[in-house]
Amino acid sequence: QVQLMESGGDSVQAGGSLKLSCVASFIVSGCGMGWYRQAPGKERELVSVHNSDDSINYAESVKGRFTISQDNAKNTLYLQMTSLKTEDTAVYYCAACRNGDPRTGPFQYWGQGTQVTVSS
Repeated sequence: QVQLMESGGDSVQAGGSLKLSCVASFIVSGCGMGWYRQAPGKERELVSVHNSDDSINYAESVKGRFTISQDNAKNTLYLQMTSLKTEDTAVYYCAACRNGDPRTGPFQYWGQGTQVTVSS
């Protein structure tokens, strides 16, 4: 059964840090993975991706504050978040394995999400 399980979401104050994890039930080596988020009343948006060619992209809003990493030995994706802002409040979703283009294709698998709440 294909599963992605996120963890690490919490409530923190602005300026704080969190580290999200996403454990896959399958081998992720050669599979691109990424983090998306959805805030209340807003559409899901890309946060960061680590593609199968090891290219990495970040949303402009998180550049310099968030760091994505992938540990293939543990089939786990991480998102280290620092200098958190209230606007980072959202449900964060893990995604894996693009269809088609390794940099732009849609992800096949999605986790259930983990809540991050940042208060001022």
